[in-house]
Amino acid sequence: MTKPSPSDLAPAPKPDKGNAQAGRKAAIGAYTPAKVSPNRRGQRSFAIRLWSVRHSRLLEWVYHRFASVFLALHPLWRAIGYARAEAPVTVVERGVKGLLFDCRMCGQCILSSTGMSCPMNCPKQLRNGPCGGVRANGNCEVEPDMPCVWVKAWEGSRQMENGDAILAVQPPVNQSLRKTSSWLRVTAAEAQARDNRAATSGRPT
Repeated sequence: MTKPSPSDLAPAPKPDKGNAQAGRKAAIGAYTPAKVSPNRRGQRSFAIRLWSVRHSRLLEWVYHRFASVFLALHPLWRAIGYARAEAPVTVVERGVKGLLFDCRMCGQCILSSTGMSCPMNCPKQLRNGPCGGVRANGNCEVEPDMPCVWVKAWEGSRQMENGDAILAVQPPVNQSLRKTSSWLRVTAAEAQARDNRAATSGRPT
C-alpha cells in the first residue's frame, strides 16, 4: 500500500466565492438614504411626513408665496453671491424640509410635483412612480412599516392645484448636487428665465 504524501493530507481549498465578495463591496459602497434601512423598522414615526401630504394644498400655497419672496430677493443673493449664500441657506432649508418632509437634501427638490411626499425617502430612490412591490396595505416592500412614498405622493397630488405635475417624467438624480440648496438653485434659474423673457420682449426687469 502506498503511503500518502503530505500534499494528499493537506486540507481542501476553500470554494471560490465568485462574485459574492464584489457584490458585498458594491452594496456597502452604494448610496443609501439616511435612516432608511431594515435596522430602522419600528423605530420612527411618519406622523409629520403624513401630515404634510394631507395638507399638501396648504403647503403648495405657502411654497408659492415663499418662492415669490425668494425671487424678489434675487438682487440680494446676487450681491452676496449665490455661492456664498449656499451654506447658510442650506442649513435653514435642511432644517425646515427635514422636519416637514424627512428631506434628504438631494438638491433637486420636486416636492411640488409629488404631492409634498419626498421621493428620496423611497429606499429605491424612484423618481417616476412606485415599483411593482407595493404591499396590499399601501406600504413599502422594503420597509414594511413605512407607507409607500409614491402612494402618498398620488394622494397628496390630488389635493393640489398643480397636482397633474406628478405626471411629468423626472430626470435621474444628479448625485453631485446632494446637500446643496434647491431653494437657491430654483431662484437663480427663475431669475435667469425672467431676465431672458424681459430681454426678448424688450421690457426692463
